[in-house]
Amino acid sequence: MTVLSVNLNKVALLRNQRDLDLPNVVRTGKICLDAGAHGLTVHPRPDQRHSRPRDAFELAELIRAESRHRPGLELNIEGNPFPDFLELVCAVRPHQCTLVPDAPAARTSDQGWDVKREGEHLRTVVAGLHERGIRVSVFMNPDLPQIECVPATGADRIELYTEPYARAWGTAQLAATAGRYAEAARRARCGKNVRGYRGSDRARRARSIHRPCAHRRCA
Repeated sequence: MTVLSVNLNKVALLRNQRDLDLPNVVRTGKICLDAGAHGLTVHPRPDQRHSRPRDAFELAELIRAESRHRPGLELNIEGNPFPDFLELVCAVRPHQCTLVPDAPAARTSDQGWDVKREGEHLRTVVAGLHERGIRVSVFMNPDLPQIECVPATGADRIELYTEPYARAWGTAQLAATAGRYAEAARRARCGKNVRGYRGSDRARRARSIHRPCAHRRCA
């Protein structure tokens, strides 16, 4: 089953350009849910240039309210597990937290975890989130040796970074790149669900990689 979680960060970015609360993040989230989205995603960065902590709390309230007549809706909060981020996630208690190794100044998420190097840290973070009933996904490149290390962290899912797939669109490298992502998804299906991150405009035209259980996040 393929389900869609809509990332509201760019809506928050536009809102932050002025002090009118327009466009409204929660109202936009409601529109997305009414249109059939299964969940909402925010990525509050340290500089708060996109979504802000209050957005996470207000979207959690929206999801709770909408779930009364449409069970199964979810909130996903993603970000680098710095102390302030983890404090926010533990306070909001979303259905899922996606751990992303982006630098504070990064314009967008641009790489997956080096689980071989960061596995011990990830295990500790995942365990703490599980204690609070929060499902955990980790952001990964389509790197098979790295993906095979994910189960040791205790994470429940992976999210594939698809910028290379987007860049290959319309080129001679598309088939080989798509094959690499398909194999990564197959390998990850051994106990893990897979999400796809659309990392550039070209990815909006990209074909989905077929997989039985995929959770797509549209940026």
